[in-house]
Amino acid sequence: MMKKNSMLGKLALLFVAVAWGSSMVVIKGSTDTLSAGALLACRFTVAGALLALANIKKIKQIDKDYIKSGIFIGVCLFMAYFTQTIGVMLEMPGKSHFLSSAYCVFVPFLGWLILKDKPKIFHIIAATMCAIGIILVSVAGNFSISYGDSISILSSVFWASQIIAIAKWGKGKDPVLITMLQFVVCAVLAWVFTLFTENPAAIQWDMGAVGGVLYLGIVCSGICFLLQTIAQKTENPTSVSIILSFENIFGLVFGAVFFGEKFTPRSIMGFVLIFAAILIAETEPSFLKKKKAK
Repeated sequence: MMKKNSMLGKLALLFVAVAWGSSMVVIKGSTDTLSAGALLACRFTVAGALLALANIKKIKQIDKDYIKSGIFIGVCLFMAYFTQTIGVMLEMPGKSHFLSSAYCVFVPFLGWLILKDKPKIFHIIAATMCAIGIILVSVAGNFSISYGDSISILSSVFWASQIIAIAKWGKGKDPVLITMLQFVVCAVLAWVFTLFTENPAAIQWDMGAVGGVLYLGIVCSGICFLLQTIAQKTENPTSVSIILSFENIFGLVFGAVFFGEKFTPRSIMGFVLIFAAILIAETEPSFLKKKKAK
């Protein structure tokens, strides 16, 4: 039974990796008719409502401390998704996905700054590899980097901030409630941004836009979070990190299939370095623990 549950957990995580890998393609297609703010507002309204309905009995546990934590984490989440969405609008989805996924390399250094947790030597190695990979992927022959790529890299910093915010303000709290609250905060901020800086009347709703919002809100946000939470009960952190990191590979595949994204030998080498850096940053602590146990 345990082996069967583990296999189901791995399949659930693989589904999450595929869904997240496809999300950039869906965002790229949806922003043809929806603005960045409107897309995020609708996506997280759907995701927040879905989690609230699925966990309606837990809502009474929310107090001022939960709300404060949700606001801090939700602001970071909004900035991460907003910059990520802008990056995808300006560049190809596969490359943007890889660049924004470099957040795990920044986490140890932000943790050092905020949580006073000094990074290990493998964090420095991973950061160096990631930096070289980003140069190979993004820097043109005249040593310039495009605006879209720089926004995608910035989004990875905000993703790292969101992870640190969870570590600081989400500690000891129900992960489902914290996720629901940050989704709600993200939706509110996106609606405010849309109403005050964009033109809601100019939004063109069609079947593609509606389908994109529902897919991103229900599948990529609501269902994927629930599957990840369930799978982590049977899988060890190393297995979870490795399987979920393959969302980057799926992102490249979807970008090539749906948008004809082209890759040069130089960019492929950069992707390999970034992917290796992500694996090192996410799995090395577990490897060290195993060595110590031996």
